This record gives sequence, structure tokens and C-alpha cells, in this order.
Amino acid sequence: MEAKAPKQFSYGGQAVIEGVMMRGAHKAAIAVRKLSKDGRGEIVIHEQPLNATLYRGWISKTPFVRGLVGLWDALGLGTRALLWSADVALAEEEKDGAPAAGGAEKQDASSIFNGPLGYGTLAISLAMGVGLFFILPTSAATGIERLWGLQAYPFLVNLIEGVIQLTILIAYISLISLMPDVKRLFGYHGAEHKTINAYEAGAELTPEVVAQYPIEHPRCGTAFLLTVAFVSVLVFSLFGRPPFLLLLLSRVVLIPVIAGIAYELIRFTAKNMRNPIVRIIIIPNLALQHLTTRQPDLGMIEVAIAAFKRVLVSERVIQEPEPEPTPAVTASAD
Repeated sequence: MEAKAPKQFSYGGQAVIEGVMMRGAHKAAIAVRKLSKDGRGEIVIHEQPLNATLYRGWISKTPFVRGLVGLWDALGLGTRALLWSADVALAEEEKDGAPAAGGAEKQDASSIFNGPLGYGTLAISLAMGVGLFFILPTSAATGIERLWGLQAYPFLVNLIEGVIQLTILIAYISLISLMPDVKRLFGYHGAEHKTINAYEAGAELTPEVVAQYPIEHPRCGTAFLLTVAFVSVLVFSLFGRPPFLLLLLSRVVLIPVIAGIAYELIRFTAKNMRNPIVRIIIIPNLALQHLTTRQPDLGMIEVAIAAFKRVLVSERVIQEPEPEPTPAVTASAD
């Protein structure tokens, strides 16, 4: 069931609760381990068909516009995957006894978070993200501008805003990384990176082999956030510092534009990793990833591989494994 030659496609994914979501061009697959008392358990997989227009149509092929796919991955598909993994975890907490250990199996999404609660959570998360990483830095930079009399230096003020934005991002990640559950989430993030790195290198997808590959990846979402902070300084500088309410509105309205530019920069650097100048440019991106990744154990890597192989099956890169034959039971005479 191994891929003999890597297919030319930019596979991606993200960590979820006790699992990993992997995305191809046709489907996304979420693999989650239902933990038992001994820390092991069966892997359950949910497959999510992807919108053809968004992932295989003109949007995905148009430069700068295709950055919308990256936004949807983080805000839409990624949040749904996270909520589905929360469903699995909550179902296990409410279930008496531990699940039996076993191989990977498919499981339909439950409905605990798959309704108004899920959409409400998504809306609140989006509002908090915009407020924390865009509105707050803009407000703080405007206060500094007025306090220090920097009205004649709009680029400098926008640079200060970008530094505040990045500082909030790093501080936020550093604080939540102290939580045990988040540490495990970051471990699965590392497993996702290692799996894609191994596949793109043409390696065998087994936990022992995948574990040898780097924990950083140039297309990481964390790198995308750093690139967004950099691009936002340049884009916002084109508009100067308009009145405060208009300034806040511009920060929200220009998010898709900034994401589109950042997405193209990430694609460019990922495709030109052999260029020494590019390798120097992406050093901050790779370094920042150490905030959101941890070295995974072999069990985490096994889950990431299960999700990725399910995606490769949907892409027809590998074949569906044949089910193991059931051993014959022979009756014996007493």
C-alpha cells in the first residue's frame, strides 16, 4: 500500500484532538485515536469530500485568488476537522469502558458539534482571531502613534503594528503550549509534518521511517501566519493611516488580499528550497514552527500515516488495502 512515486500535489493538513487531518484535491481524511486505559486504541477515520470548485476549479489555479483555499483550510475545513475530533473525544468520555485496540476503521461524523453549536463555535473563534491579531494590534499602534507624535511616519507605525501583531501571536502560542492537551496537539502537528516530508522524499510510510524526517515544513500554517504579518506591513503601508474606524475596517477587508499574497510567497519558497537565498529567507518561518510542533511518538505518527494513506487512496496514488482474511475456526471433538 505504499506510494512508489510521489504525486506532484501540495498535500497539507493540521493536527486535531488526538489525531491528524490530511487534505488532498478530492477528499480530506481525519484520523483520530480513541485512547484506551493503556494509552493505545483503535484509529477511526472520517472522510470529507472537498468542494470541486474551490479545490480543483479556477479558484485553485488562479494566483493570489487561490489564497482563499488556504483561508478555508484554516477557518472552515480545519475547524470542522477539529470539531469532529472533539466529537470522538467526547463520545469516548461518555462511554463506559475503553475501546478495544485494533486497526484503522471509518467512522461517520457525530452530531454533537455538527450543528448550531459547531457554527457558533466557528463564528466566535473567527471573531476572537480577528480581534486579537488584527483589531488589537491596530488599536495599540494607533495609540503609540498619537502618544509619540508619529503621524508623519505611517510606514514606521505600520511596522510597529506588525511587530505587535507578531508579538501577540508568539505570546499566545507560548502560553497555550504550556497546557498538556496542547502539547499533545503540537505532537500530532509534528507527526503531520514528518509524514508529508517523508512522502515528498519518496520514503516508505512506516512510523519508524517517517520518524527520521524533519519536524519543520516550508508550507506550514505557522509559517503562513508569520508571512501574513510581514505582508500586512507592506500592504497596509500603501494605504497610510486613515481615520481610526476606516483603519479598522481596512484591516478586516484586506485580510483576503494579504492571505493571497502570503500564500503565493509560501508556494514560491516551498518550490525553491534548493535556492540558497530562499533557504536564508525561510529561516524565521522554520524557527517559528518550533512553537507549534513537538517531537511525536510512533503512535502519533501512525495516526498521521493512516490519515495520509486514506487521502492517497482517494487520489488513486495507492490502492485500497485488501481486508485481512478471517481465520477459519475448526470445531474440535470433546
